Amino acid sequence: MMDRKQQKELAALDDFRMVAALLVIAIHTSPLESVSAEGDFFLTRVLARMAVPFFLMVTGQFVLGPVMRGEADAYPKVLRFAKKTALLYALTSLAYLPLGIYAGYYENLDVFAALRLLVWDGTFYHLWYFPAVLLGMLLVCALLQCFSGRICLGIAAALYGLGLLGDSYWGLTQQVAWLQDGYEWLFSVFSHTRNGLFLAPLFLLLGARAGEGKQTAQRWPWLACFVVSFAGMTAEAFWLRAQGWQRHDSMYVFLPVVMLCLYRLLLTLRVQTPAAARFRAASMWIYLVHPAVIVLVRGMAKLHPALHILADHALLHYVLVSLLSVAMGLVAAGRKGRYKKGRCWSEIDEEALEENVRALRAALPRKAALMPALKADAYGHGAVRMGRALNRLGVRAFCVACAEEGAALRRGGVRGEILILGYTHPSEWPRLRRYRLTQSIVDKAYAEELARYARRSPFRLPVHVAVDTGMHRLGLDARRPGEIVKVCRLKGLRVTGIFTHLCASQSRRAEDQAFTREQAKRLDVVLAALASAGMRRPKTHLLASGGVLNYPQLGGEYARVGIALYGVLSARSDWNAAGIALRPVLTVKARVASVRMLRAGEGAGYDLAYVAADRRRIAAVTIGYADGLPRALGEGRGAMLVHGQRASIVGRICMDQTLIDVTQIEGVRAGDEVVVLGQSGQELISVYDLAEQSGTITNEVFSRLGSRVEKA
Repeated sequence: MMDRKQQKELAALDDFRMVAALLVIAIHTSPLESVSAEGDFFLTRVLARMAVPFFLMVTGQFVLGPVMRGEADAYPKVLRFAKKTALLYALTSLAYLPLGIYAGYYENLDVFAALRLLVWDGTFYHLWYFPAVLLGMLLVCALLQCFSGRICLGIAAALYGLGLLGDSYWGLTQQVAWLQDGYEWLFSVFSHTRNGLFLAPLFLLLGARAGEGKQTAQRWPWLACFVVSFAGMTAEAFWLRAQGWQRHDSMYVFLPVVMLCLYRLLLTLRVQTPAAARFRAASMWIYLVHPAVIVLVRGMAKLHPALHILADHALLHYVLVSLLSVAMGLVAAGRKGRYKKGRCWSEIDEEALEENVRALRAALPRKAALMPALKADAYGHGAVRMGRALNRLGVRAFCVACAEEGAALRRGGVRGEILILGYTHPSEWPRLRRYRLTQSIVDKAYAEELARYARRSPFRLPVHVAVDTGMHRLGLDARRPGEIVKVCRLKGLRVTGIFTHLCASQSRRAEDQAFTREQAKRLDVVLAALASAGMRRPKTHLLASGGVLNYPQLGGEYARVGIALYGVLSARSDWNAAGIALRPVLTVKARVASVRMLRAGEGAGYDLAYVAADRRRIAAVTIGYADGLPRALGEGRGAMLVHGQRASIVGRICMDQTLIDVTQIEGVRAGDEVVVLGQSGQELISVYDLAEQSGTITNEVFSRLGSRVEKA
C-alpha cells in the first residue's frame, strides 16, 4: 500500500493514465476525420501513439523495476502479474467472442491463424496489448538473467529498430529485396511488428530505468526535451506519410525519446488530484470496454434516422464513446485504490522524516552513513513503508532484530544491506542466503557453527562481528582480541563489518561519559589487532541515536540510528538536552464508535471504574491495549484529541476500545476521527506524554503499536 507522499508523487502518472485511455479511444474512432485529415492524422497517428508505450512503461516501472534492482521477491511479483494479465486476457477474449463472430473477425480461421491471434495479434483488435506485454515481460526477464541492464536496453533498442522497418519505415524495407523477403516471412507469423517482440521490451525497460532515477523538481529540462523530441516525431510522421512508407504507424524513431522525456516529466510533477487513485483502476477498464461502447453507440444510431448523427459525426461519436466508456470504467473501478481508514491507523509525515535524515546526516562525520534500525516494525512506524521511504532518501543500509524482520523488508522491496543484530537459529540460516541478509556474530561458538554451514556453499556468508565492550549482552569479548582475529579468519564467512553497542551513550552523567569513552577505546584495541594481523578493517559502527547526538566524534562507517530517526528520543529530558532539530514522524488515529450520555452516579467500563459525578457525555474510541495503547493511561491519566480539543480518558482501557469524556466538545458523533498520538488543531498529544503517563520510555510506546494499527 502506498503512503500519501508516494500517492502524491505518482498522481501525475495516474492522471495521465486517463489521458492515455482517451487517446486509445481516439485511435479507434478518428474524431477529426470529418474536419481535417491532417488534424486527425496528428491526433490519432502521432499524439495518440504515446498511449500504449506509456502503459508499457508504467508496467516496467512497477513490475520490472524490482527485477532490475535485484530484489529478493521480484520474480514472484512478475509471476503474479503475468498470471493476472493472462487471466484478464482470457476473460476479455471470451467476452468479445460473440462480437468478434458477429464482425467476422474469426472467418476462415485455421489452427495456425488462431494461434497467431492468440499469441501475437490479440483475439480482438485492441487486445493485442495483453500478449504483447506478456511476451515482452518474458523476453526482458530472460535477457536480465544473462546480461546487465544496459546491454538488455541495447538489445531491446535493436529489436525496436528492426520493428521500425516493418512499421513506419516499411517503404524503406521494400527497396531491399532480401529485407522485403524477410519481413514478408515475419508477417506470415504475425500481422504487425508492434508486438511483444519488437515494441514492448524497449518501453518496459525504459519504464524500469525511468522509475529508478531520483525524482527532483527540475522539470524544465525534461519539458524542453519532450517538446523538442515531440516536434521531431511529428515532423517524422508527416514526412513518412508524404513518402507513403508507412505499413502501420505505431513506431517512430523519436518515439522512445518522447516517451522517456514525458515519463520523467510526469515523475517530477507533484500534484494531488483527488481522482488520481480512481483513474489508476478505471483506465484499464476504459481500454477494455471502449470497443463494445463503439458498437453500442453505432447500434443506437441505427434505431432512428435522427440518431444517425451519433455515428456520422466523428467528433460527436468520439465524445459520446468517451463519456460512456469513462462512466463505465469509473463505475467498474468503484472506489478501488482509495485507502479506507477504518478502525485505527497510523500516518507517516515523510517531510518530517526527510528533515530528520538530513539533520542526522549533518551531525555525523563526513564519511559515516546512516544504518536505520527498522526492528520491531520500525518502532511501530511500519518497517516496509519506512524502508522504502528511506531508500528514496538514499539510505542503503538497515539493521533489524531477527531474520524474519529482514525477510519482510526484502519481500516489501527494500534495497541495500540488511544486518540482523540478534541471534538467528540454525534452522533459519537458509533465509540469510535467500534474502541476502547479513548476520551478526554473537559469540565464538556461534561463529564456528555458522562458518561450518556457510562452507557448504561456494559463496561466503556476509557477517558483522559483534564485540562486547562492556554491555555484556552479545558479542565476542573485547578483552580477547586474538580470538576475534581468529573468528574473522574463519572460512565460509565474509566479515564486512564490526560493531559494539554504547549502552550508556544517551546519558550525560560524568561516569556514563567515561564508560562510553572506555567502550570506544576497547573497540579501537580490537581494530588495531586486526590491522596487526594484516587484515583489512571492516566497516565499523558503534553509534546509536544517543551516540550520534552525544559522541559523533567517535565516528564509524555506519550509525545505527533508531528512535531519533522517528523524531523523538527515549525521554523528554533527552530531548530537552539534545542540540539537534528533529520532528516527530508518526500520528496515530482511531474513530469514535458510539456516543452516549451518563447520568450522575452511573458507571462505565470494566469494574465500573469510572463513575460520573454529574451528567456527562462519553464516547467509545476504536483503539485499546491490544493495539498498543498503554493500559496504564486509563482512569483519567491520558487524553485524546477530538475536533482539535482534548478529551480525557475515563475508566479502564479495554483490549479493543477506550472511553473518553466529550462533554465539552460539540458535535461528536460515530465515525469522527480521534487523534491518539499527534497534533489536532493547536493541541498535541506527544509520545512523551504517553510514556510519562504510563511510566515507560517512548521506545516502548512506539514498539507496542500492534498489527491491527493499519499503516495508512
